[in-house]
Amino acid sequence: MKIDVDELSPVQRKVRVELPAETVSHQFSRAYQDLAQRVRIKGFRAGKAPRTLLRGIYGEEIKGQVRSQLVEDSLGEVIKERGLQIVSRPEIEANDLAEDREFSFSAVFEIKPDVDVKDYLGIGVERVKLAISDSEVDAGLQRLRESHARLEPIDDRDIVRPGDFVSLDFEGSIEGKPFAGGKGENYLLEIGGGRTLPQFENALVGLKLGTRETINVTYPQDYANRELAGKAVDFSVIIRELKKKVLPDLDDDFAKDYGECGSLEELTANVRTRLEQELTQIQDEQLKEQIITRIISNHSFTPPPAMVERQTRYLMERYQNRSSEQPASESQPAPSMEETRKALEERAKRQVQATLLVEKIAQKENIEVSEKDVQERVDALARASGDKAKSVREFYSRADAREELRAQIVFDRTLNFLLEKASVKEVDSKPVKVDE
Repeated sequence: MKIDVDELSPVQRKVRVELPAETVSHQFSRAYQDLAQRVRIKGFRAGKAPRTLLRGIYGEEIKGQVRSQLVEDSLGEVIKERGLQIVSRPEIEANDLAEDREFSFSAVFEIKPDVDVKDYLGIGVERVKLAISDSEVDAGLQRLRESHARLEPIDDRDIVRPGDFVSLDFEGSIEGKPFAGGKGENYLLEIGGGRTLPQFENALVGLKLGTRETINVTYPQDYANRELAGKAVDFSVIIRELKKKVLPDLDDDFAKDYGECGSLEELTANVRTRLEQELTQIQDEQLKEQIITRIISNHSFTPPPAMVERQTRYLMERYQNRSSEQPASESQPAPSMEETRKALEERAKRQVQATLLVEKIAQKENIEVSEKDVQERVDALARASGDKAKSVREFYSRADAREELRAQIVFDRTLNFLLEKASVKEVDSKPVKVDE
């Protein structure tokens, strides 16, 4: 086998391979032998049909099979022998294939760049001095009360007011025609809670319990659901129930019942501790981002376009999924898809650069992840997924999914290692709020 490898760019290679006639002939013989065992030709026992007959019936199919096998085997051998870390699907150009002649082809593909990582230990980063305030602890306690609130019927009126919880039936139509997703029954909604379009919630204020009425809502031009964007929709609605939120008293009994604490004082201390732990986690993530930024700025290289494109598509899918679940803002129109893709492409490029550099550092520092480590992470993800645990385990039974998870664990451990080795400077700043 003759091999030539051309460097088209730091991340692109062109491999030319020439296989001798003997290799080609041997591969054809194997293919026809396998075929003879699989097919049944009238008048011949299994495996005894002559090759000339098989060639006449299955010739083109066998030729395509042999071509694919020759390319796959020889290209795989070249990639392994030369230590090429391929990251894109090879673009193959092959010459004509004949049973008794040599065969040649070329393959163009992208590889991971060969980057010599350096100056990654002792990176200078800044941690902002922050402390959890009493007001943030009070807000955390209030959120805990909200999470244990109960809804009680409103008995002293039958008119909807802001802040009420209503159970309603609704059916929407555009110019008299129903549309997908425009109908619901016993739908629980907080008036002013922002769960649906504000115009819809506001139009319910003043409606009477048990009376069917029609409200009109005009959706914003930039609404995520293009079927409704800019459209005037008539909703036939009927309020089935009126309810109000009732919060439990914040006292020792609350601490015992919902906080797993002996007193309100102990619960307050626990909330403060949780907020401080979350603050520390947020600050550590910010420090890691600073480390990544510094490492990228210290190493100038072009990430493989195929990796950037894959990551851009992934970010676009996430963005589109989130957009479809969130109502559009009237005061802040959504950016165009072209603008969004351009912004996400820049983010994807940075993420790919970070992945490649951290991977090199992990190799240099011998940071590895065992199969036991991967399984422990799978178990943790399954436990956190609740009733979807079985699906999570099935997903990570796949070799490719486990390898991706392994790479993520290596990435996380390497960043933790770099943070431990970093030179952290405490700096003053204005305090920021931290959600529990």
